[in-house]
Amino acid sequence: MIKELKESTNYLISQGFDSPEIGVILGTGLGKLGEEIEIIAEASYNDIPHFPTATVEFHKGKLIFGILEGKKVVVMQGRFHHYEGYSLQEVTYPVRVMKMLGIKKLLVSNASGSINLDYKKGELMLIDDHINLLGDSPLAFNGVEKLGERFLDMSRPYNAEMNAILKDSAKKNNIVLHTGVYASVLGPQLETRAEYRMLKIIGADAVGMSTVPEIIVANHLKLPVSAISVITDEGDPDNLKPVNIDEIIAMAEKAEPNMIKLFKEVVKSV
Repeated sequence: MIKELKESTNYLISQGFDSPEIGVILGTGLGKLGEEIEIIAEASYNDIPHFPTATVEFHKGKLIFGILEGKKVVVMQGRFHHYEGYSLQEVTYPVRVMKMLGIKKLLVSNASGSINLDYKKGELMLIDDHINLLGDSPLAFNGVEKLGERFLDMSRPYNAEMNAILKDSAKKNNIVLHTGVYASVLGPQLETRAEYRMLKIIGADAVGMSTVPEIIVANHLKLPVSAISVITDEGDPDNLKPVNIDEIIAMAEKAEPNMIKLFKEVVKSV
């Protein structure tokens, strides 16, 4: 993997990706941060050596390099998922590439369903902790010790300093920002009523199909990371309605401006 990572990184450097300071991963329906960036270079995932290809129709599938709030950033417009048939090593490959490019901090977003019914559609949740229900780990491969510690401590996976900035910014801008636990499941099917009840029992506040692998690898790379979930639907097992994916995307887009405000504040402050 080290050889492949170097080839991917060298390609991006040749395309003008010059020492980004902060990396950003944008989740489902959350691609408009790219419009806030003074773009210097772009690269389609299809053109980057050894990169997976985004197969989800509402993920754009390109890497953007540019200036945001006076800082050099590299932004993933579209991420990869285990349910697309990729291994978790492939899902998290871009995080390792961004670290080799030079990022010092990572911000992650996703769209999720609320388990905690105090969290309503269109609101945001700062992830304070997570539960990995993917049945796998991005560190479970032969040779992982060449890239970092195999038995990784995960007692505090989310960066306290960046989380504090996000909370302060939310307060200043009158943005509802809950703090909670995110559960990552395989998908791509949505949850049953019984599964929503189980998730509540084990302590989840929101559920989605991403993010946790990238957080694990960020910690493996000793890369400070924070993550925000946009609540796009509500998993009330006693009043569960059929899910409409178009409505989920629309809700993510509606809530996205608040997430962008918070992310820009972190970029400016760190």
